[in-house]
Amino acid sequence: MLDIKYIRENSEKIKEAIKNKNIDLDLDALLELDKKRVLSLQYIEELQAEKNKLNELMKKVADNDERKELIEQGKAVKEKLAKVEPEYEIIRKEFDELMLSVPNIPSEDTPIGKDDKDNVEVVKWGEIPKFDFEIKSHIELGKDLDIIDTERGVKVSGFRGYFLKNEAMLLQMAVIMHAISKMMEKGFSPMITPTIIKEFNLIGSGHFPFGKDEVYQISNPGKSEDGKDLKEKFYLSGTSEPALLGYFSNQILKEEELPKKVCGFSTCYRSEVGSYGKDTKGIYRMHEFMKVEQVVICKADKKEADEWLETMRKIAEEILQDLKLPYRVLQICTGDMGAGKYKMYDIETWMPSRKDYGETHSDSNLTDWQARRLGIKYKDKEGNIKYAYTLNNTVIASPRILVAILENYQQADGSVKIPEVLRKYMPVPVDVISKK
Repeated sequence: MLDIKYIRENSEKIKEAIKNKNIDLDLDALLELDKKRVLSLQYIEELQAEKNKLNELMKKVADNDERKELIEQGKAVKEKLAKVEPEYEIIRKEFDELMLSVPNIPSEDTPIGKDDKDNVEVVKWGEIPKFDFEIKSHIELGKDLDIIDTERGVKVSGFRGYFLKNEAMLLQMAVIMHAISKMMEKGFSPMITPTIIKEFNLIGSGHFPFGKDEVYQISNPGKSEDGKDLKEKFYLSGTSEPALLGYFSNQILKEEELPKKVCGFSTCYRSEVGSYGKDTKGIYRMHEFMKVEQVVICKADKKEADEWLETMRKIAEEILQDLKLPYRVLQICTGDMGAGKYKMYDIETWMPSRKDYGETHSDSNLTDWQARRLGIKYKDKEGNIKYAYTLNNTVIASPRILVAILENYQQADGSVKIPEVLRKYMPVPVDVISKK
């Protein structure tokens, strides 16, 4: 969310961002509604002031006729308030909803583009493996080695359901433990975050209203402490980012406490309605998966925030380098980056069966766009209260990363080597996944 004063003063820049980010928003309509909101609020405040003045006069007047006249004037003011206050609430609600759709202005070096075809490659690392045998996809490897079962996954869980079995289950936990260990080495505090979250977290993080179709809502959220049915809406989170940000919501931090560096591990849920027909086979795009996410809350300084964006990206790159997986980094264009993003990178890892890279990480700087929605503030050294800047990045997401590991580490006999860096996390000594 942007400050309305900033929007009024920079309407042309906002309109350009709306156009470049493909946002469905009429900014002129919003600004016109803002004028109505301000005028309506001013009128209400004038009426309330008049009402208070009449109440004070009533305390001082003894004459009955004068009191009757003041009472009639008071009734007239109340009637006006009874009419205009509901009208104002309708305007305010519509205004608040439109404000949630106002995009952040992207950085000057963000590529202008319509969609992912206009993203720009900025880094490439690692050698694409050359196999002297016919390679298998992760689906074939999973079945042959008895480590992935999508058929029974669909039977039990429905479309995109899956089981990770035997070494694949151990491999997933090893990847996650390596990622968490890396984050702790980098000074991030680890958390296991709630996956059932309230709506304000998703509005605050910017997943609502834009990504609402991708989020599962719980139809029977349960009962309160006193046994009554809960009326509040609850959702299954698609990433730990909303929960990590919600942890700091409506707080005023001290400047010396910043930056806050946290990483969250959670199971994640996404309906994937926006990806109908895409990646329907295998475990690349699932409804349910596990992820480690990193979040930084820093001072309102674009230079510092940009430095953190690069630092977080390098941590993710370091993990892929530890795994010896080839990857590339893309700077995301305006049309593919989302409303709240100021600057964004994706990291794509090489997946042999696709003969292409597949997205495994996403790194974003949102400046104060999320902090304004969530009330995350800090007091600087001069005592000024400011909104903080927020950033987030995928540390690792599984089982998607397993696609890259299994396919890149496959051998001619159909077995799969365990990446050396992960072997210490395996609860039983195993260097190779072989047929049972």
